[in-house]
Amino acid sequence: MIVLALFVEFVILSFVAFGGATALLPEMHRVVVVQHGWLDDTTFTHLYAIAQAAPGPNVLVVTLIGWKVAGLAGALAATLAMCLPMSVLIYLLIDRWESFAGKRWQKALSLGVAPLAVGLVFSGATLIANSVGLARGGWLLLLATSILSIKTGLHPLWLIVAGAACGMLGVV
Repeated sequence: MIVLALFVEFVILSFVAFGGATALLPEMHRVVVVQHGWLDDTTFTHLYAIAQAAPGPNVLVVTLIGWKVAGLAGALAATLAMCLPMSVLIYLLIDRWESFAGKRWQKALSLGVAPLAVGLVFSGATLIANSVGLARGGWLLLLATSILSIKTGLHPLWLIVAGAACGMLGVV
């Protein structure tokens, strides 16, 4: 049954969701598009774009994938599979984790997860950029935006406006 398979796949993904659902995009793509063939590249990219455009949490992409694959049951199964296991685990372990506050290994683990999350988010962005055929101008815009964001105090909305303007002018 496809709903059960969807649930199992997203339960497994939920345990490596450092950085949220967006960080899992490459693995979600591998599972949903490559391994099972439930969606094609274009549909996967469109669902991600819809999830990013809509207000709400990034996990919305999981709900949309589930909906597209198996309707309402798929949406519920995928969302529950992504959210419930780690929520329960965190609930059960949070007191124990807090008891280790200040320990050297806890600090190291907390610091080590941050670059992992950033790398996963970057690989997801690269997957989406490649699937829509981002041209050289798009990669240059990405580089320029990253540098401006790091080096200046510009509010991110100004960078988004600049990116939108470049898109409207056909630069990317």
